[in-house]
Amino acid sequence: MFKRLLLLLLAVPIVASAQAMFHGNAAHTGVYDSPGPKQFGSVKWAFKTGGPVVSSPAILDGVVYIASMDGYLYAIDQESAKEKWKYKSRMPIASSPAVSGGLVYFVSSAGALAAIDAATGQPRWVLPTEYERKFEAKNLHGLQSEAQTIPDAWDVFMSSPTVANGKVFFGSGDGNVYAADAQTGVLQWKFATKDVVHASPAVANNTVYIGSWDSYLYAIDADSGQEKWSFKAGEDPKIHNQVGFQSSPAVVDGVVYVGCRDAHVYAIDAATGRKKWDYPASKSWVNGTPAVRDGMVYVGTSDSARFMGLDAKTGRLRFNFDAKAYIFSSAALAGDLAYVGDHNGRLYAIDMKSGKLIWDFKTDASKADPFKVLNADGSLIPESLYAPVLNDFEDMYIAFFKFVSIGAIMSSPVVDKGVVYFGSMDGNLYALR
Repeated sequence: MFKRLLLLLLAVPIVASAQAMFHGNAAHTGVYDSPGPKQFGSVKWAFKTGGPVVSSPAILDGVVYIASMDGYLYAIDQESAKEKWKYKSRMPIASSPAVSGGLVYFVSSAGALAAIDAATGQPRWVLPTEYERKFEAKNLHGLQSEAQTIPDAWDVFMSSPTVANGKVFFGSGDGNVYAADAQTGVLQWKFATKDVVHASPAVANNTVYIGSWDSYLYAIDADSGQEKWSFKAGEDPKIHNQVGFQSSPAVVDGVVYVGCRDAHVYAIDAATGRKKWDYPASKSWVNGTPAVRDGMVYVGTSDSARFMGLDAKTGRLRFNFDAKAYIFSSAALAGDLAYVGDHNGRLYAIDMKSGKLIWDFKTDASKADPFKVLNADGSLIPESLYAPVLNDFEDMYIAFFKFVSIGAIMSSPVVDKGVVYFGSMDGNLYALR
């Protein structure tokens, strides 16, 4: 009787609970099952929030979840774009939601992990961190004055939670990486780094991979919170420009792929922490999370305005797409296309083999270009973008606002049922088909 029961149990397939989170899955590969639109047809709908949207959508069971800098987390019907509910946080939300087990998780700018009931929008629990802050330094980016500690306007994203093995993992501006019980919110462990952690953790083989602004990439045991290894990237002690992991890792076939502000893309052995290769990005930040499929790594750069296809084994450049402006968005790979957002307010659909542009979409704000910071081809006009106003570090924030004015797309796209979804700094969540 026992043997027959055992055989019956073994015959029942083990079905993992449905989840949705930043860059597609817990390993952050950026790969989606459904192909997206091969040509731009139309805007299926645009849902207007009350502030810029830098977070990325999560889609599960016909509902799109998105956070906005207006401080709200929204649940939206995937077909009609009708609002189902919204939850108000105390501060703007720059964390992408994760959905699992009937809960929606996000990291609050006030310094907490929040769990919201996915059906009702009511709060279930909150796990506070020590505090939250942006990356900051004196003489940041060489801006005046040298004695002033300057918060970095380009530290755009909060850490986005990752759900795996019954836990929620996330980073914090207090310099810690946290693990919480996914149902109760009870703290399981806390791992200390030496600076801000706004990257999002990738989880694979019971290991948490995450970078810090202290210039280290860490591998942490998911159960115990103990360090397995750490990898040291570049430093910039004078102006703090070429330092820190703002990019989140992607883990594929035993390799961790990650960008860094030290202007490199790294491939690190997931088991040992040894570098397999690095690709130099011409002193340009690599802030997006690499997307990895079929032996290729896809990622964008900032100042050099490139979207690159790299060989996953060797790091050799396979193609180099001129994106015209900065890319902080992380690509979604669906069908034969890579979909990625750009600071110029365009979404690009790029052939994954050739690197050629197939189609693009421009926000209305990008078309209007109120401060005239764009050329006709979407490239930036530095004289307009960075025209001095206050002649100190505050001009960095004015430049950031100009990107808001053109509907910059820092959000990372999600593809589902032939539709591509993404947020824009014009305040909209778009669905294109």
